[in-house]
Amino acid sequence: MKKLLRPQRAEWLALGASLLFVLLFNLPFWQRMLTIVGPVDGHGIKLLGMAFVLVTAVFNLLMLLLVWPRIGRPLLTVLFVTTAAITYFMSQYGVLIDMNMVRNAMQTDGAEVRDLITLKMVFTVLLLGGLPSWWLWKAPLSFRPALREVGSRVLALLITAGVLFGVAMAGYQDFASLFRNNRELRFAITPTNYLQATSSYFKRMYAKAQPLQQIGLDAKRAPAPAGAKPRVLVLVVGETARADHFSLNGYARPTNPELAKVPGLINYRDAWSCGTETAISVPCMFSALPRDKFDADEAKHRENLLDILKRSGLDVSWLDNNSGCKEVCNRVPTQLLFGAKDPKYCNSEECFDEILLDALDGKLKGLTHDAVIVLHQKGSHGPAYYKRYPSQFAVFKPECQTSELQKCSQQEIINGFDNTIRYTDYFLAQVIKRLQADPAIAGSMFYLSDHGESLGENNMYLHATPYIVAPDAQKHIPMLAWFSPQWLTAANMQQQCLQQASHQRYSQDNLFHSVLGLMAVRTTLYEKPLDMYAACRQG
Repeated sequence: MKKLLRPQRAEWLALGASLLFVLLFNLPFWQRMLTIVGPVDGHGIKLLGMAFVLVTAVFNLLMLLLVWPRIGRPLLTVLFVTTAAITYFMSQYGVLIDMNMVRNAMQTDGAEVRDLITLKMVFTVLLLGGLPSWWLWKAPLSFRPALREVGSRVLALLITAGVLFGVAMAGYQDFASLFRNNRELRFAITPTNYLQATSSYFKRMYAKAQPLQQIGLDAKRAPAPAGAKPRVLVLVVGETARADHFSLNGYARPTNPELAKVPGLINYRDAWSCGTETAISVPCMFSALPRDKFDADEAKHRENLLDILKRSGLDVSWLDNNSGCKEVCNRVPTQLLFGAKDPKYCNSEECFDEILLDALDGKLKGLTHDAVIVLHQKGSHGPAYYKRYPSQFAVFKPECQTSELQKCSQQEIINGFDNTIRYTDYFLAQVIKRLQADPAIAGSMFYLSDHGESLGENNMYLHATPYIVAPDAQKHIPMLAWFSPQWLTAANMQQQCLQQASHQRYSQDNLFHSVLGLMAVRTTLYEKPLDMYAACRQG
């Protein structure tokens, strides 16, 4: 201990901090490395050893640039504490950190943040971030005169860069193959993962403001026939639901007892998301661009499906019980209900999705024009699944009653998640009942989740894993549709054809063109091959 508290040169402090980051804060990275390299034979040990030196050298370059008089200790303290929190989330939920994860975190609402902050997290941050910070402030630092300090630092940087280059070249073939075939590894190395991701996020966020790009300026609809009932499409955007946990898709548990009784329900078993987090999937599904051309930052400055529907003369509205519409609904009437104080549906933190049903009733009352009404659910958002449904929907027990999923068995986590699906089943059935019960309209409902969720498979939880490496559990989504007899007649659609077409593979790319087709909106942006219902409309 006395040696550690003797005056230290900045170069040694930087190396010590680098080793702390490698050994204490990167357990998720080394766990992934062991899984990839295993079994650990002679070659595996060599590769792990070179990776250790390589990562240490990268961190040492960063530390050498930070450790300067007056600013070194505060900057490293912030790094220790922040990296401790990031390491906790990566270890607890098996997540990776990229720019989309940072965007997702920045757009998370207060209730979701409270779900994630636990005593275990606080203790981990205090222990993992606090002890290194205590050492940092207790260890005396010795700096040379300015010019000598700069010269010594440059020499240390050159030596470190030389080591980095030498190791990289010695293991070039192995490292090239390793990182090319396992791209997720760069999202697992902290603090470089979140520093790079945060930098990219703010760089894009504060880029020069761009004018709104209008699209679909030619959008129009033919006048409705005299005496025709208003056509109303209720578009339900779900949250974090998995296709393979819907009993409609063959799941063994009865998670869809209400929907299973709905005549004419159309179930799309092979449907896929555009992203693995709300901040990407929601803007993407409403975009005219397919997933492979979509960019979330550009989408902020480009009109979407709702703008085109509104321009064509439809009544368009967005009702939200989640954390907002991710700028999709900026130019249409919007009701944010997640902060409501209605004691029937809400507690001090959030509201159950049934609050959307009351808002829907208000929208349907006295409706005289064709309309599209979007309902954005809280759905199955984790990790506090037990908060997403009223007690009477706790059918599968015992359910996990904490946000610290590691404290629960996987079956308890699944029980809580399945209860959220059971509640969504009830919610969707209630939407359909309201449309069925209104004789003044021709109603329809379309439901799709924004993305899926990992429930502990391969020690992975929640969502927002980079799409290229995300498991199917985060991308395979439930998708459903229902059309009233009045709608089918007005649109010349055949139920048998709809059921047959439901067996095809679809994705959120189909939503834009399918809704345009359903609402009879004519525009050059419309692509008939992507309209799920084009083949089933006669005339």
